[in-house]
Amino acid sequence: MTADNDTSNESRKSLVFHGFGNTGEQVAGVFRSALNAAAALPESPIEIVIQGKAVAALAVGGGLAEPADNVLQAGIAVLACENSMRSAALERENLLPRVGTVPSAVVHLAERQWANWAYVRL
Repeated sequence: MTADNDTSNESRKSLVFHGFGNTGEQVAGVFRSALNAAAALPESPIEIVIQGKAVAALAVGGGLAEPADNVLQAGIAVLACENSMRSAALERENLLPRVGTVPSAVVHLAERQWANWAYVRL
């Protein structure tokens, strides 16, 4: 039995990934999932919001420069939670190039869901 998938562009929605955790390995997993989603849903806007201690992996020297660049080149937005950044003593200027921020991951994710974005927590 197969799922009946409507792949018309009209049915495409936006997708937001919520990466929450303590390590860069968790962020790398979110990046892989987002790249897979982008390949399967080429017309869908996709964002990744990173919250928690894992925001440190988005810093220059955090070990994820190449994976982050791959995600960003695929047109996927990568956003760090500013509340989590404060807790991790991470300044905006220390983030990898083209990584954006949101003041609060919780608020941003709620707003996206209210705007009918699909939500995936990893």
